Amino acid sequence: MKKYAVKIYGDPVLRKPVEPIDTFDESLEEFAADMVHAMIEHDGIGLAAPQVGVSKSFIVIGLPVNADDPDDRKIFTMANPEILEESEETVVMDEGCLSIPDITEEVERPEWIKLKFQDLKGEEYEIEADGIFARVIQHEIDHLDGVLFVDHLSPLKRTLLRGKLKRLHEDSKVRAEEA
Repeated sequence: MKKYAVKIYGDPVLRKPVEPIDTFDESLEEFAADMVHAMIEHDGIGLAAPQVGVSKSFIVIGLPVNADDPDDRKIFTMANPEILEESEETVVMDEGCLSIPDITEEVERPEWIKLKFQDLKGEEYEIEADGIFARVIQHEIDHLDGVLFVDHLSPLKRTLLRGKLKRLHEDSKVRAEEA
């Protein structure tokens, strides 16, 4: 199993648009398992490939099933996810991100979405999602487009976070130089 470090705000890979997944083989299955491991290891409920330095259209989601056991999760792997429809109704909730540690802010997103994606074998699916599942999918798909949750904040909120974000960016540069 390959161990992936989560890229932090300021790393250029987080702003780079991704390439589609076009090969569905054992290496994709191994990558999916590695991403799920990284997501759980970092206490996340979603992770996009750019967050581990891979500019591919791939996300994993691990929704908790049992509040008493944080490792009991429903795992979803999605290649080339694309939102087809979304509700006009929106919901505001706190969001955080493994790539922007220690910062959470309220973000408004559509309450319901319809999306298509491919599984690890390349089979295409269309599903509908709402609640936290829809929110996590939207958040992770944003990563595939080089968008971070702080981009959804008002200019005033981004200004208030400027110092924290700048420190993350500086720390990211140092980590890149050390690697």
